[in-house]
Amino acid sequence: MLFFLLLLFKIDYNLTNMKFTLYALLLSVLTISSCKEEKHVKLPPQKLKVIEIIPRTVPIYREFVGQVYGKSDIPIRARVEGFLDDIHFKEGSTVKKGQLLYSIDPDPFKQDVATEESRLAQSKTNLIQKESDLERVEPLAEIDAVSKRELDMARAQRDAARSEVRAAKASLELAKINLGYTKIYSPLNGLIGKTLARQGEFVGKDPNPVILNTVSRVDSVRVQFFLSENDYLLMAREYKAAKEEKFKEEDSKENVQLILSDRSTYKHKGHIDFIDRNVDPTTGAILLQASFPNPDRIIRPGQFGRAKINIRNAENALLVPQKCLKELQGDYSLFVVNEENKVENRAVEIGLAVDDFRLIKSGLKPGEKIILDGIQKVRAGMEIVPDLVEFESRTVK
Repeated sequence: MLFFLLLLFKIDYNLTNMKFTLYALLLSVLTISSCKEEKHVKLPPQKLKVIEIIPRTVPIYREFVGQVYGKSDIPIRARVEGFLDDIHFKEGSTVKKGQLLYSIDPDPFKQDVATEESRLAQSKTNLIQKESDLERVEPLAEIDAVSKRELDMARAQRDAARSEVRAAKASLELAKINLGYTKIYSPLNGLIGKTLARQGEFVGKDPNPVILNTVSRVDSVRVQFFLSENDYLLMAREYKAAKEEKFKEEDSKENVQLILSDRSTYKHKGHIDFIDRNVDPTTGAILLQASFPNPDRIIRPGQFGRAKINIRNAENALLVPQKCLKELQGDYSLFVVNEENKVENRAVEIGLAVDDFRLIKSGLKPGEKIILDGIQKVRAGMEIVPDLVEFESRTVK
């Protein structure tokens, strides 16, 4: 009897569990069905910022690292050897042409002058004697009182004495020149730097400095920079294209800007006044020089900067912000919004960089709209709500 009751209880328990399992299974199916319905809900189009591509004329620039030199940088040299007697200027100050800068002990050179003066006096005395001898011999030679050989010898001695006088005069002049070199004057109006020798030093011979200082004319400055062979060819072609497009000559006179080390732009523009004869075969670069006015004397020799050159003005150029471009293995593309407000992934060919823009050579037409922000979330074929805005560049106006 007990066994029969236990069997009934087990059957009832199994039925109850089966009902619970069926209820749980039904609930799971309803939940999954509900989730699938939610996944198929279509989201509204996303609002994204777009810009319209409008053709415009823009200047094309390239930047090159360069170093600043004075309009004239004249080294001050000790042209004679001796002890530095005195320094007659303040380091780092402005000096005038002809201003006394250094003086070297003149006593040894004064002695040389005195020696050469004495030698010249002796030579002149000797010349007078030889001329007197010749004057006595010539009348005697006319009456054959002396031989022709004695006459020729007297004339030769007179000519030799004259040569000695000329040599003595030249030596005296050289001694005076060397004495003059003990006073060193400024060759131009300019800015003088730190002296490389001090009072009492022996100068004019290594290891002591032969160049004592440098005076620079800084009312205008020169910036020298190098172009790679590829950059040079690019610029040459662009200038040639600009000439063919009949750009005005005055537009290319002052077409170089100077970007200083703090990234500020120097307020005065310059112009290229020198292009080297050849490309250096060891570096593959060519030297260029641009001159800039420096009326405020702000720019100093030795500074580094970047020469920003206006290669040409691009007419009807299509520019896109660089942030809109995607790059994959050297190929570039961007997202274009068509007339149905759907996104297209468009391959483009890019040109030169213009600040934070890129020139587009092909793949884009005027008036088309491209996505500005959120390109990481965009996919081709996606429908959006375009929000037309203007890209605010920090550099291009």
